[in-house]
Amino acid sequence: MKISLKIYVILLLSILSCKKEKAVSIETVDKPGTFSKNAMVVSAREEASKIGVATLKKGGNVFDALMATEMALSVTYPFAGSIGGGGFLVYRLADGEKGALDYREKAPLASNKDMYLDEDGEVIEGKSTIGGMAVGVPGGIAGIFEAHQKFGNLEIEDILKPVIELATNGYV
Repeated sequence: MKISLKIYVILLLSILSCKKEKAVSIETVDKPGTFSKNAMVVSAREEASKIGVATLKKGGNVFDALMATEMALSVTYPFAGSIGGGGFLVYRLADGEKGALDYREKAPLASNKDMYLDEDGEVIEGKSTIGGMAVGVPGGIAGIFEAHQKFGNLEIEDILKPVIELATNGYV
């Protein structure tokens, strides 16, 4: 079987043009962020991450840092990192214990399966998306306080102090 010279040249050029990328080590990556030697705090706002790292540095554990970071996000990112929402927490403790907390928003206690329907059983347009009937009960605060109660080390006042200072003094 004979390969034409043109196909051979194209194949050879394709192979030669493939080059291996240089390996990038963490030390050479120049990205903004907040870094800690033995732990990591990740959030949508640098100020919140810094408060989380500071919480760890003063003897707090990951659950203390969770509370500090989440509450700081309520200040720095109120449209998304907010006390008006909820969340999930999946954890594995040092002793191997595993678990999860579900603290998503919940339907109001008085809600029922027909609350968005008219007398004929038809959906009332907008009732589930606009106004007071469209709101769930936030679970975020209850969730982070439950996590802290079960696993936290620091006093809540110590965790919230830098968050209160951030809210009082503002940030740029």
